[in-house]
Amino acid sequence: MGKLQVTIRGSSMSPSLEDGQEIICSEYVGQEIFVGQVVIFMHPFDNNITAAKRISAINGKKLFVVGDNPDPLSSDDSHNFGFIDISSVIAVAD
Repeated sequence: MGKLQVTIRGSSMSPSLEDGQEIICSEYVGQEIFVGQVVIFMHPFDNNITAAKRISAINGKKLFVVGDNPDPLSSDDSHNFGFIDISSVIAVAD
């Protein structure tokens, strides 16, 4: 399992992760993941966008992911696009 350095862009994960902050993540290779963890994944509607969101719920192989920012307009997350498939996860924040 490799390590990846990810730079947060935007304010959707504020206040826990800020724009420009760098975080270390573990490559996702099928390890167990949990509600509350931050995952890095390919956006379900645009493969050119890599997103960082917190897992809010797990339903089998589907994840409901949300931003931490309390402003509901600040995050493009599962409230907008629904559950994501676990196969779109690239990494899990350490």
